Amino acid sequence: MIRVVFVCLGNICRSPMAEAVFRDLITRENLTDKIEVDSAGTSNWHVGKPPHEGTKKLLEEKNISYEGMKARQVTQKDWDHFDYIIAMDEQNIKDLGEIVPETKDSVVVAKLMDYVDQPEEINVPDPYFTGDFNYTYKLVSEGAKNLLAHIRETHGI
Repeated sequence: MIRVVFVCLGNICRSPMAEAVFRDLITRENLTDKIEVDSAGTSNWHVGKPPHEGTKKLLEEKNISYEGMKARQVTQKDWDHFDYIIAMDEQNIKDLGEIVPETKDSVVVAKLMDYVDQPEEINVPDPYFTGDFNYTYKLVSEGAKNLLAHIRETHGI
């Protein structure tokens, strides 16, 4: 089982959107028995809350489920459980480094846009501040598809 966790600041906009989009992809490709997905935030501001209204609305429009999703904060245990810790931006990477300064070689810590050749943005902008959930969805969708392709190729699934 390959385990992926998407990480942003509060775990109510970008990372739950990425989790939902990625889960939808692996479900459509019948890979739910091979890949597990979750999301978390580097802060504890929204722990226990559902995704942001803008994220929920966009996912509903795309017919992508976010059922049962609630914000949680990243913990050190995530480095023992997940194979891929995928951040939305450079600040998330820095914050993750403060939680666990030395990452095990077996854990990939990267930004989602690292999986996109010539990305429009190197960081996924936070729609909590920009208000542009559609643009965030565009970037997240492209990154999620490429990440899945990378995982399939790397792990032979």
